[in-house]
Amino acid sequence: MLAADMTTLTIAVKSPGGKPVENASVIVKFVKGRSKAKFGKKIRLDWELRSNQEGIAKIPPIPQGTILIQIIAKEYQTFGQNFDVDEEQKTIDITLNAPQPQYSAH
Repeated sequence: MLAADMTTLTIAVKSPGGKPVENASVIVKFVKGRSKAKFGKKIRLDWELRSNQEGIAKIPPIPQGTILIQIIAKEYQTFGQNFDVDEEQKTIDITLNAPQPQYSAH
């Protein structure tokens, strides 16, 4: 597998007002790749890390293809979405939504 088939990913987590969200749990899972090659056991396909003070989470190089990004942060709605990555470097900006008010069906 060539290094060109890998993407170095930066995820920027922001509040609705554009402020960085620090210490958010960022989960990245590799969903499916473009190449038919089998991935060696040394290539990780999922990561869990936290955003820093600037709201940034950097993921080591991952195989290009479709990835799922999930973000969990206190006082925000949980975010989950698939992204296609085919560049060598990519920054994905994610704005978290404010929580929805609780309601009951009673």
